[in-house]
Amino acid sequence: MNTVKPESIALFCLTPGGMALAERLKPALPMTCFTSEKLQREGFAPFEGGFAQTLREAFSHSSAVIFIGATGIAVRVIAPLVNDKFFDPAVIVIDERGQHVISLLSGHYGGANALARYLAGVLDADPVITTATDVNELAALDMLASQLDARMDGFRPAVKTINHMLVSGKRIGLWCDAPMREDVAGCDTRGFITVADLDALPELDALVCVTTQAELPALSLPVYKLVPRRVVAGIGCRRDTPFALLSLLLQRQLHAHAFDPLALRAVGSITLKQDEQGLVQLAQSLHVPFEVFSADMLRQHEHHFPASEFVRQTAGVGSVSGPAAWLMSQGQLVGETLREQGVTITLGVSH
Repeated sequence: MNTVKPESIALFCLTPGGMALAERLKPALPMTCFTSEKLQREGFAPFEGGFAQTLREAFSHSSAVIFIGATGIAVRVIAPLVNDKFFDPAVIVIDERGQHVISLLSGHYGGANALARYLAGVLDADPVITTATDVNELAALDMLASQLDARMDGFRPAVKTINHMLVSGKRIGLWCDAPMREDVAGCDTRGFITVADLDALPELDALVCVTTQAELPALSLPVYKLVPRRVVAGIGCRRDTPFALLSLLLQRQLHAHAFDPLALRAVGSITLKQDEQGLVQLAQSLHVPFEVFSADMLRQHEHHFPASEFVRQTAGVGSVSGPAAWLMSQGQLVGETLREQGVTITLGVSH
């Protein structure tokens, strides 16, 4: 799923006027600016293989694509590339005179609406936003998920249902467990009805619960659980430990601490294990990054944990899972380390 990353913004301009506008935008965000070979000058990259080919590459690898020019040109060029609003990059169109900044594609989860507003502010232009929740001055479930870096089972149909209910005037509650209150307080929640206590619900048509908990109490209304990715798992293991064993033990450790598996943000280990197939496959199966740390980095925090001389002789540090979890969570560890069948797993929570 996409979020706007300023370092991966691609801007396309086809005329001298478009290039002049691009020069005004350059100081606002790190971006790569493309133009035709005949217009190219310092600070602008030429199209490689033509405009359409360069655009295809940018669409696949950038978090946001900005066109300076006609909306029709933008639509025709990106039409064959559009696939999924949860994966497509944000697409912005700006007229050559810089009067209108149009959020064309991936407005919520891709961040196009937010980017359009920001660029409009830079240019003193009008942001053009057409998503129903925005024009009705309401929040949206997919935007909330993006702001919280959260996941949900059945996310696509849930977004469609909740956003439609919001613009239809239905009463949608929003509850969050205590550790998530500060995070939610910084999000756009317009239109949601704040719920403080699950045992004393107001009259609602549905309820969104923001939590990392595996289980919620049974409630007599439709409940949509939005799970922020906050849990990290430091893992140490013997060479060639099977993926199936690693997966089983990680799920057991998450269950032991009542975490929803969707709350997992990353798994980590020592650089020595960066090609350990069981760990690589584990991260891939869970759709989370696999972060590795050098022995020197882990050694700075190993004094917090029991050390193994065997591990020290083979890895250069007396403990792997604990220091890795410490680094990924800034020291916010949870519970005891699991130690079983040559595997160690330490959990942490990062906010």
